[in-house]
Amino acid sequence: MNNILKTEDLGKEYPLPKGTLCVFEKLNFELEKGKIAAIMGVSGVGKTTFLNLIAGLDTPTSGNVFLEGEDVFRLSKRDRTRIRNRKIGFIFQFYHLLPEFTSLENVAFPLLIGGVEKKKAFERAFKLLREVLLEEKADLRPGKLSGGEQQRVAIARSLINEPKLLLADEPTGNLDWKTGQSILELIRSLHSEKDLSSIIVTHNEKVADFCDRVFLMERGQLKLLSHL
Repeated sequence: MNNILKTEDLGKEYPLPKGTLCVFEKLNFELEKGKIAAIMGVSGVGKTTFLNLIAGLDTPTSGNVFLEGEDVFRLSKRDRTRIRNRKIGFIFQFYHLLPEFTSLENVAFPLLIGGVEKKKAFERAFKLLREVLLEEKADLRPGKLSGGEQQRVAIARSLINEPKLLLADEPTGNLDWKTGQSILELIRSLHSEKDLSSIIVTHNEKVADFCDRVFLMERGQLKLLSHL
């Protein structure tokens, strides 16, 4: 099986005043290249924690995360950051756009902080805004955009470094269903065009219908519900 992502016996605990909170332990998961997987589950079950571990934003208590065969947590913190910036795109429920920046500047921001020359960064950012049908709003700040438009900007930003793996945490959770459906169709289209492998965390069964694999997270484990 040609996997882009694999976790082995992944565990995460958080210290409490008395004892520890075990989010999950010995969690095993594989994502084939080119597939979209939905991870479902009730709030607080650990879906976002799982994404953060995959992205190297948090550190597991035990186990391993392999991205394209590379054991992420055997790398230095600096190398993990490098891999995250180069190989992983992240879409958040609440967009996380910089309010003082225009759409173009928000999309270009990861390139600018990575040292890419401004003209080149803006050219690439504008191309992505065109792909998400927002080129006419490149000069507007987030406060002038609808929720769906802000999420399209966030999607463009997530793709600016041409990642291999796209992680989306409740990407439609802050949107009405009609707008959310258009966002999912956009993600699906870009996923195919850009040869991505993707994970979408959601509690909405309608979102899962857009995915190739559907997993349920409960009791610290992932159970495969359906696959295409």
